[in-house]
Amino acid sequence: MSKPVTEQFTYMSVAESLRHLDADQTSGLTSSEVQKRLEKFGHNEIKEARESIITRLSKKFWNPTSWMLEFIIMLSWVLGKYFDLYVVSALLLLNAILGFVQEQKASAALDSLKKKLYINARVLRERKWNSIPAQDMVPGDITRVRAGDFVPADLKIIEGDLEVDKSALTGESLTILQKSGDILYSGSVIKKGEATCVVISTGLNTYFGKTVQLVEVARPKLHTEEIIARLVRVLVAISGSLLAIVFLLSIMKGTSFFMILPLIVVLFLSAVPVALPAMFTITMALGALELARKGVLVTRLSASEDAATMSTLCVDKTGTLTLNRLTLAEVYENGNYKKEDVLLYGLLASNEANQDPIDVVFITAAKETGIDTEGFIQKEFVPFNPSTRRTEATVEKGKINFTVAKGSFSAISLLCGISDPQNKKVAEFAGKGYRVIAVSKQITENGSMDLVGIVGLYDKPREDSAKLVAELKDLGISTKMLTGDSLPIAKEIAHEVNIGERITKMADFSNIVKTDQKKASEIAENSDGFAEVYPEEKYFIVKALQSKDNVVGMTGDGVNDAPALRQAEVGIAVSNATDVAKGSASVILTKEGLSNIVDLIKTGRAIYQRVTTWIFNKIIKTFQIVVFVALAFLFTGQIIVSTFDIVLLLFLVDFVTISLATDNVRGSKLPDKWNINGLVKVSSILGAATIIESFGLLYIGIHYLGFTSQLERLHTFVFDILLFSSLLTILVVRERSNFWKSIPSRILLVTVIADILFSSIISVVGIPGLLPISLISVAVALTYCLVFSLVVNDFIKIMLIKKVEI
Repeated sequence: MSKPVTEQFTYMSVAESLRHLDADQTSGLTSSEVQKRLEKFGHNEIKEARESIITRLSKKFWNPTSWMLEFIIMLSWVLGKYFDLYVVSALLLLNAILGFVQEQKASAALDSLKKKLYINARVLRERKWNSIPAQDMVPGDITRVRAGDFVPADLKIIEGDLEVDKSALTGESLTILQKSGDILYSGSVIKKGEATCVVISTGLNTYFGKTVQLVEVARPKLHTEEIIARLVRVLVAISGSLLAIVFLLSIMKGTSFFMILPLIVVLFLSAVPVALPAMFTITMALGALELARKGVLVTRLSASEDAATMSTLCVDKTGTLTLNRLTLAEVYENGNYKKEDVLLYGLLASNEANQDPIDVVFITAAKETGIDTEGFIQKEFVPFNPSTRRTEATVEKGKINFTVAKGSFSAISLLCGISDPQNKKVAEFAGKGYRVIAVSKQITENGSMDLVGIVGLYDKPREDSAKLVAELKDLGISTKMLTGDSLPIAKEIAHEVNIGERITKMADFSNIVKTDQKKASEIAENSDGFAEVYPEEKYFIVKALQSKDNVVGMTGDGVNDAPALRQAEVGIAVSNATDVAKGSASVILTKEGLSNIVDLIKTGRAIYQRVTTWIFNKIIKTFQIVVFVALAFLFTGQIIVSTFDIVLLLFLVDFVTISLATDNVRGSKLPDKWNINGLVKVSSILGAATIIESFGLLYIGIHYLGFTSQLERLHTFVFDILLFSSLLTILVVRERSNFWKSIPSRILLVTVIADILFSSIISVVGIPGLLPISLISVAVALTYCLVFSLVVNDFIKIMLIKKVEI
């Protein structure tokens, strides 16, 4: 077979295309043939273009953190302090390299995660329909596409009619009708219908020269990053304000401007958030990988952050609250029809290739019952459509053609001309929690349909659903059930899983939305669920809940769920979702049920707490250093800590906070909400406490430890004060309650202890830029900081958090 190119198939008939591709519509390709074609044409993918290593590394020198360090380097050069210049330059280089390395590791982790997000395709191979990764498709594969699918390669339609959206490829806003013999281009979206097709081109050989990235891990600017940007402005404002005050007071005292410049270097350097890029990249990436291990795949890194603030969760009944394993519970035959007739005509209105759960029930039941289908030929099949709520098929028996249909009782009763859709048997089935499927067949040549019977299908609630709904409630999340089933079924399932009794009929809600949106929002917030919901109506439920300041999570699986998934802050595609739903969601579940969602919320809140700890610690540390050093300069006329000391402090403390990404934090029991003002307020008060404590220790050092006339050794002592206080503050602020209520992660604990030991040793031994002091001086500083940080400051923190919500 020659290399297939899409254009050459445009004017070929279906039969000619199959011959050219050496493809068999009835049996598909063999395993050996697939392997040969994979070797010849490669996988159905195109490698993603990436920036060069040099470009990515150079960007590490162009960001707010680097700008602050570069400003300090220039200032050191102006002052002729070349040692400081070299030290800060080394810090700038180290920060860039570490950030680059950690970003590379995080990127590699996300690439491995992305591989799990590849879409699957239905293909016929060796006479069996299978679901395989779309990247493993080869020219000549027989495949099946239907509403909600991305077209995974260039295809030629063998049979079936489709409505196709090509807007992502051509910019055409209107959908296109395509039928047998037409070409489907890779990256298009099937909006309606289904069809059997043959793959004609893959990968680089597709018409548009590349495959569309069907599900991608997005990297938008996180809300956390915006918070941190505000935080950096606060830190710079604190430093700038104090510098202005010190500058004015110093000029009034007659202090030389050049004496103040070194202080500017020290204070601005202390405000630099050196480890920020690495810490947040690692935190989000590790969170995504942690969720992946639990069966939750994030397609947008901010999803875990959004989940922490989620207050309301709208869930589909099927597959989330229930097992999504339909079983035939009861059959009711209408009039003179028999049970076998109901199963037969239901089977004829089904299509095995689609693997639709309801179709599978009829196919399985017919096989088990031994229904004879000989002589019946399905000539045409119209798949399920959410707007019609039924499937239809044209069947030939002998020389007679007739139509069969199955679907919701309300949809089938309209076909059959039943004026009263409130059938007693339907109500009885619904009362038992059964999903009711009605079956009908054509009885006259003019198309009149007759009700053959109804079938009760039971999708049993999952054993853990009630427990997990209760757990979500304990986490402060209101769970609302959304289902297309009738009101009695919805009430029965809601009762079984303890969601609540207040179930609203969607038709009633929709009428109120049109007339009184404020009332509709109140109804949405107070309801425990909605019945008889069409997928496209979920969007209005989400909007109504958001208008009441709810942060909404939304589960979905179908193409019509996409608007609601996009609108929700946390769009969650369930395990069996269509490609379009997955493309619209920020989270994809790989397991059924609510357990994955509970994991998402808990992990999200843990990530939120780690981020909060970093912010908390950074504000306290910056406030302590800036105010302490500035006030000490005003009182003593001396800069009590050197630029080298601050650089070393940043290295030992800021890079320790990277390990917060692995900390064993306890997430909040209620949805989180960013309160940067509250954080600054609490941090400032704790910072003020540490300043008072630091002056107390400075007093001891000057008057009792002999640092009165030893300025450079005083630098070492002050370095120890700031370092010990900063490291112990991390252990205090990582826990909202008493610091001992949760044990830090091994990495964090080991890093803090190692830092204390290392700094103690270099303080006693001395290194270039840090003169040695006595072991007693180090011990006094450490003991003092231990008592005040873990006892006094921990008590102050608890009192403040009780008054200020953070």
